[in-house]
Amino acid sequence: MVYLSRLKLNPLSREVVRDIADVSHLHRTVMRAFPKAPADENPRALYKVLYRLEMSYRTGMVALYVQSRVQPAWDALPDGYVVENGVPEIDVKRVDHLYERIEQGRRLRFRLRANPTRKIDTKTREEGGRRHGRRVPVRGEQAQCEWLQRKGKQHGFAVVKVGITSSGAAQLSRSLSTERTFQGVVFDGILVVTDSDRFKQALVDGIGPGKAFGFGLLSVAAE
Repeated sequence: MVYLSRLKLNPLSREVVRDIADVSHLHRTVMRAFPKAPADENPRALYKVLYRLEMSYRTGMVALYVQSRVQPAWDALPDGYVVENGVPEIDVKRVDHLYERIEQGRRLRFRLRANPTRKIDTKTREEGGRRHGRRVPVRGEQAQCEWLQRKGKQHGFAVVKVGITSSGAAQLSRSLSTERTFQGVVFDGILVVTDSDRFKQALVDGIGPGKAFGFGLLSVAAE
């Protein structure tokens, strides 16, 4: 089973403002809706939790999209976190049956908020082993689109048309003395499915690094 949730967040909530500014806090808030995992398991990976925060500066609307393998318990969110007009504005639906219908050759509209990176400093050591290296952001729209094309080959789709609608950095504060930033890039466009099995797996698993911090959820719709 695969569930997709859409939550309309309250932009006046102190917790929402905090989570928009710090993706580590947002991660913790999202994971409150899911069961505890065994001690040796990563709960986000275990439940295949992917999410994307979308904000409209014109309307002030803040929407949170969350996909997961188990149904989330959104009543665990802080009071006032979600907009309420009599009832909380939360929509949860199953989408696995829709994913199963996707076949090779299908053209789809897509949106992906990703964290394009590349590895550097991976040269072979003197003793023969290779260093793991470190990830650095892929910069420039052309290079970022090429990154997406490579991911498409890996995950069973080809990009027909794409545009970058927004780009920026999301802050992650791990401690008072350490701060890490992620580069966020939103891709919108048209794709065609070249391998339905790999593509459907990518819909569930996500694309690229930074999945714990709001990157990698691939959303699709009929063209």
